[in-house]
Amino acid sequence: MEHPGRKTFVSAIVFLGALVILVPFYMILVNSFKGIRESALFGMGLPSTWNLDNYKEVFDKGNILRGFKNSFLISGLVVVCVTLFASMAAFVIQRRDDRFMRSAYLVFIMGLIVPVSIVPTIRLMGDLHIRGTYFSLVMYYTAVLLPFAVFLLVGFMKQIPRELDEAALLEGCGYFRLYWRIILPLLVTVLVTVTIVVMVSVWNDFFGPFYLMTDSTKWTIVLQIFNFVSLYNTNWGIVFAFMVIVIAPILLVYLLLQRYIIDGLTAGSVKG
Repeated sequence: MEHPGRKTFVSAIVFLGALVILVPFYMILVNSFKGIRESALFGMGLPSTWNLDNYKEVFDKGNILRGFKNSFLISGLVVVCVTLFASMAAFVIQRRDDRFMRSAYLVFIMGLIVPVSIVPTIRLMGDLHIRGTYFSLVMYYTAVLLPFAVFLLVGFMKQIPRELDEAALLEGCGYFRLYWRIILPLLVTVLVTVTIVVMVSVWNDFFGPFYLMTDSTKWTIVLQIFNFVSLYNTNWGIVFAFMVIVIAPILLVYLLLQRYIIDGLTAGSVKG
C-alpha cells in the first residue's frame, strides 16, 4: 500500500512543477493587456487599465491571416509527409528485420542524437535552388522530425502479430495493400500522437523559417512577431498580444488531444 505522506509529497511536487510551467503563460497573458510603459516592466501584476488596443493593433498591422495561412500550410504538409514516410519505413524495418534494416533503423536513431547543422542545410538548398520555397521548409522539417516518428512507430509495430501479415498474404493481399488496409488502421493511436507532436514542433519553431525562408510573405505566424520588434522602440504589450494569438490555437489542440499523446507515447515505449 502506498504511504499517504509519499502521495502528498508527489502531488505537491507535481503542483509546483505545473506552476513553474504556467507562470510564463500567465505573464504573457497579463502583459498583453497593458500599455507600452507598463508592459515594458514585465511585471506579474494585473494591469492598471485593461487595454484591448494591443489585439486590435495586431489584427490591423500584423499580417496575421497570412501568417496563419503559411503556418497551417507548412505544418499540414509536414504532418502528411512525416506520418506517411515514417509509417512506411517502420513497416519495412520491423517486418524485414535483417541486417540492412537494422542498420537503417540505427541511422534513424542517430537522427535523434545528432544536432541539425543549419549552415550546410542552407548551402545544400542553395545548390538545389530551392531555398526560400515552401518545399524546402517542408523537406527540412520532415528530415528533422522523421527519426522520432520512425522510432515511435517501430516500437508500436512490434506488438502487431506477424500472423496477421501471413494470413493476409495467403489470401492474396499484396504488400502495399497489407500496409494500407491492415497495418495502417492499427497505427491510428500512435499516428495521432505523431501528428500532434509534429504539428506543435513546426508551429512553434522560429529558427527554421528565419534561416531558410528568404521571402517575408512566406513567413510563418511566429516570425510575424518581427513586425512589432525593433532595436530602439518595442511595444511589448503588442508583442505579448501577438504571442497569445500564436499560442492559442496550438494550445487548444494540445489540451483537447493530450490523452492521445500520452497513450501513443506509452504504447510506443512499452510495446517497444
